[in-house]
Amino acid sequence: MKIRKNDIFLYGRKMLFQMLEILYPRRCAVCDEIEVTGKGICPLCKDKVHVAGEPACKKCGKPLVDERKEFCTDCGKKHHVYTQGKAVFVYEGGIRNSMYRFKYGNKREYAEFYANAAVEKYGVWLNKIKAEVLIPIPMYSRKKRLRGYNQAETFARALGRELGLPVDAGLVRRVRNTVPQKELNGGQRAANLKNAFQLAADIVKYKKILLVDDIYTTGTTIDTVSEVLRKGGAERIYYICVSIGAGF
Repeated sequence: MKIRKNDIFLYGRKMLFQMLEILYPRRCAVCDEIEVTGKGICPLCKDKVHVAGEPACKKCGKPLVDERKEFCTDCGKKHHVYTQGKAVFVYEGGIRNSMYRFKYGNKREYAEFYANAAVEKYGVWLNKIKAEVLIPIPMYSRKKRLRGYNQAETFARALGRELGLPVDAGLVRRVRNTVPQKELNGGQRAANLKNAFQLAADIVKYKKILLVDDIYTTGTTIDTVSEVLRKGGAERIYYICVSIGAGF
């Protein structure tokens, strides 16, 4: 029997992955203990996460208490530049701890779990919007060098692999180092992000874009980047994030 070079390559790659699994076993994205199911979350932690579900705001995707409402309080008062958004988890409990390690503890491997959960939850919606590209919310260059990675880009690349879509992390640049949005109120958030983002090119070649971020609060960052993209020629801008706060 003739052995092809490609077969040797595939076998070698399989063996390498198996060795890496032994040396660096996957860990649960919630408790960070060794996870053997291959699902990214251990059975004990499934009840520690709250998947964002219905009823939810039809604009930003925040889960609502009152099923008679169509929009959360924030979206009822504010015009958003983006078309629509979705979130995978509610930012509380186990996911709050998971996001902290993902963002500050170099737990980049969690992105695969987040991406799988996103496709499982919103596969139909993601197919329906027909996005041409995924664009992660950019991080200021010096801050990215210090941290070593942009968590939004890490999530975007994992999601892009699941969806078979390209990721363009260089189209939008963050040209000002801003104060963390969580430290500011509504009015201060908009001022903080003024002129903070720029396009790398004058014209955006994509018409339907899916922005990707880790946490959604008031939507100021998504709106600011969406406005920059619209001025460049984008027509429909959606977003998806790992987690979001509850709406009212």
